[in-house]
Amino acid sequence: MHQVPVVGVLMLDTSFERIPGDIGNAASFAVPVSYKIVSGATITRVVKEADPSLLKPFIEAAHELEAEGVRMITTSCGFLALFQKEMGQALSVPFYSSSLLQIPFVHSITGGPIGILTARKSSLTERHLAAVGASHVPVVIYGMDDKPAFTSAIVDETEKLDPVKVEAEMVEKALEMRQNHPDLKAVVLECTNMPPYKEKIKQAAGLPVFDIFTLTDFVCSGLPSRK
Repeated sequence: MHQVPVVGVLMLDTSFERIPGDIGNAASFAVPVSYKIVSGATITRVVKEADPSLLKPFIEAAHELEAEGVRMITTSCGFLALFQKEMGQALSVPFYSSSLLQIPFVHSITGGPIGILTARKSSLTERHLAAVGASHVPVVIYGMDDKPAFTSAIVDETEKLDPVKVEAEMVEKALEMRQNHPDLKAVVLECTNMPPYKEKIKQAAGLPVFDIFTLTDFVCSGLPSRK
């Protein structure tokens, strides 16, 4: 029997491997999921250029997911936080663009500064934080810009993904963040390709870690039962 998807995921137009734990792998979800690739939504246009002309095709793709019967919609890139307000208003189901939406809540429950691990620090701006209501939150941002295995596979898409090397780089970055900022209370993973390494990141940071799936579970838990 065909299961109606619960979660709809708006996917960037990428080619790298989606391993278990990555948002682009259906096995990462506890509920049925439907994917919609937004043609032309490359990492360059979304992450590096923050191209506002992509809003329209993202809304159109989201409407297609709504027509399939999904009950909540997210995206495969935390940098799409810039579209949160406009897309939230355009859709009839809950829309959460980015794991960064959790920053104000996590700050409230932990009472201290929050660390953000992002795919590209040079691209994560005050505009992104403002779009998720986090302008007032004390944060420190660490990016994978200087990590070759991560950047070549996920940002530049010039090399094949090597999960072992990427995990080692994620651990290094988490340790660096914690050593330089011992006052941090929690970590939020901006990038939806980081959750496969979350357990190792938790161990390295010694802190609670929140990502797109902790947010997905939260939103899903609020949905009424299907009639």
